Formats: sequence, C-alpha cells, structure tokens
Amino acid sequence: MTAAQRLSGNKRERRFKPYPAYKDSGVEWLGGIPADWELKAVKRVAKLRAGTAITAESIQEVGEFPVFGGNGIRGFNSSYTHDGRFPLIGRQGALCGCVSFASGKFWASEHAVVAASQTGIDPAWLAFLLCAMTLNDFSQSAAQPGLAVETISALRVPVPRISEQRAIAAFLDRETARIDALVAKKERLIELLQEKRRALITRAVTKGLDPNAPKKDSGVNWLGQIPAHWEVKRLWHLTPSARRIMYGIVLPGPNVDDGVPIIKGGDVSPERLRLDRLSRTTFEIESGYVRSRVRGGDLVYAIRGSIGEAAMIPLELEGANLTQDAARVAYTPATHGPWLLQALRSVAVFAQLEAGALGATIRGINIRDLKRASIPVPPRDEQRGIANLLEREMGKIDTLVSKVQDAIDHLKELRTALISAAVTGKIDVRPSETA
Repeated sequence: MTAAQRLSGNKRERRFKPYPAYKDSGVEWLGGIPADWELKAVKRVAKLRAGTAITAESIQEVGEFPVFGGNGIRGFNSSYTHDGRFPLIGRQGALCGCVSFASGKFWASEHAVVAASQTGIDPAWLAFLLCAMTLNDFSQSAAQPGLAVETISALRVPVPRISEQRAIAAFLDRETARIDALVAKKERLIELLQEKRRALITRAVTKGLDPNAPKKDSGVNWLGQIPAHWEVKRLWHLTPSARRIMYGIVLPGPNVDDGVPIIKGGDVSPERLRLDRLSRTTFEIESGYVRSRVRGGDLVYAIRGSIGEAAMIPLELEGANLTQDAARVAYTPATHGPWLLQALRSVAVFAQLEAGALGATIRGINIRDLKRASIPVPPRDEQRGIANLLEREMGKIDTLVSKVQDAIDHLKELRTALISAAVTGKIDVRPSETA
C-alpha cells in the first residue's frame, strides 16, 4: 500500500488533495512526482560526512553543547564540531538509517552522518526527505559495516522549490508534533496500566483476597502487614532440596544452529521463551551444567540486565539450560507455581532484591539474595485463588494494553505515511493561496 493510499483511509487526512499535474519520475519507489519538481541526486542536495570521534569519557550528563550519536543526543561536551541546522543519520548497527535533527552548536559523533544542505535546500525539509527514504535499507556488511554513504549519495530524489520545501517542512512539523503528542499520551496510558498491574499483583500476594481478614506484622519492612494465618518464608524454603535456586552457564560461547537452547536474562518473558527465539550452545558446553537444566513449569528469574522479570518455562523448553543472567526457581508440590510466579513479580519482593542490586552499568542480583528473599505464603488453596484472580485481571489489563499499543502502531504508521506522501508530492500541503 502506498503512502497516499494509507492516508486516504484516515478520515482526518482525506482533506489532502493531489497536485494538479504529475510526471513520471523514472524512479521505482517514487512513481509520479509533481510536474514542476526536479529530480536530483542526493549529493546535489546534501553533502554527507561522518561525524567526529569522541570518547565515552568525554561525554557528560550536563554540559554546554549536546553530543549527537546515531539516534539523537547522547550527552554533552565543552566543545562542538558544527554550528547550524543539520539532519543527522545513524551510521551503524540497529540505529543505522535513523534520522534526527540538530540546531545550533553541537558535536556530531562518529556514529552519525551529517547531512549538510546544499544551496537552495532547506535543512528541515531535507530531514523529512531522509526520513522517508528508509535509509536502513542501505546498510552494508563489510570489514566496517555501516551506512553505504556513496550509494545513498547517488540516489535520485524529488526536489521542489525552496519556498515549497519550507511549506512542506512547516506542515510536517505541525502534523508530526500532533501525532507525537497523541503517541506520548497513549504511551503514558500504557505506563499507568502497567503500574496498575504491579499494584494489583502486590496487593493480592501480600494482603490476600479477603480485605477483612485479621492482619499481623510480617516482620519484613517491604511486606508490611499480612493476613494473620499466613507465614513468611525464605524463597529457598519453597524449592525442592534436589533442585535448588541457581543460575546457569557462565560462558555459553557463540550461538550454534544445532545445540541446547539457553535462556538469557533478556529472554525472561512469555513472548521470548520459545524454541525459535532462543540462542543455543553446544552440547559439550552444556554438559557441564546439568544441575541448571529447566523443566516445564519451572520459574525463571532475570538476575542481570532487566532484573526482576519472571516467567514460567513452557513444556517445549524441557531440558533447556540457563546462562548466568537468569536463575531457575523450581518449587515443591506444596507450592502453586502460578501463585509463586506472581509473588516474584510483586513490588514487595522486587524491592528486597533491588536494594542489593550490584553494578553501576549492568545491575545484577546476587543469587544468595534471591534465595533469601522473604515471601508471604498463604495456604495452597488461597495461593490457587490468588493466582486465578490475577490471571483474570491481568488478562483484562493485557487486552487494554494491546489495544492501546495497536493505536500507537497505527499513529506511527500514519506519521511515516504522512511524511512520505508530503515529501514525494503525493499530497499537496501548500497553503491554498499558493497551491
């Protein structure tokens, strides 16, 4: 579907009309362009030059001049390399092709390509044009992988008069700001729903389902008052003696096609705990870590990186193993697994572990602290009731989050389509007196 077709499906955007006349551009991704527009190579529109290397130690949290990397501001520095208005393109890795915009005095790092506008080219319009070109498609794999600048410089692009460039840029500034504001509101709504999820889990696993049940002091600051008939136990007391809490392979080596699936800290989520999403290590390496193999129904807890994530191992991962970034938490028959999963996800338990998290750059939980985490434990029938309630309520929240995320995705698609349609002339956004 073209940008113009996507826009035509949006009621608000149907107000846009095409230009009076078009000509064939001879460029496949452009198709027809307004009859009075020119086609020029990118090198006739902008000079693309890599930024200047800067060490991580030179980048500060506060400072006089912003330092731009591949996706916007990385920090600040006391010196600058550029002064003016420039689009910047991410040069390497996952940020390759990302476009940002710098104005004033700033430092462009080696991770960015600076697009210096040629005479007769408006920098803001140029930034939107580059956004529409999906530049990540021109990433090259070589000894030094990155953006294929020479290839991009040879591409032909549609160029209107500078007055029209400015009109397009002003229009897109307004419209993208409107869309960005809507996205921000919906992202905030998702944050609030996630906060509600955490609060609901914490309340259920520390207070139970009966608000009128007699309470007692748990003796643990993070837990507060709990139902009087509950106990407080260390997490390791809920695990079988033959399968204690532990992390896995310290050095799993490179990923192999045929090997044993391994679960890293970043894999601890229902979406990623799948055979087709996990890395694999060799049978030789894995054979030294038999004791950390997982079974279907076990729990796994992220102890490095995004600490605090917990998930249940699906049956298809029976026999998989862990890395040192994730801990297995098995449980005894006296414990209801889905309840323990929710307890581990609660703020009350996470707060105990976060307080002792190690490392300034990569935080991590000491496995000893995880084993000693205090868990408020109700009778097993209550555990099941709490888990069932939370499953129902989490399902409702997940449905709402999914709907809001769909709306965000639609807005982002609309934003992309609007930029593409405006800079390629598929819609005429000029003020009516000049159109």
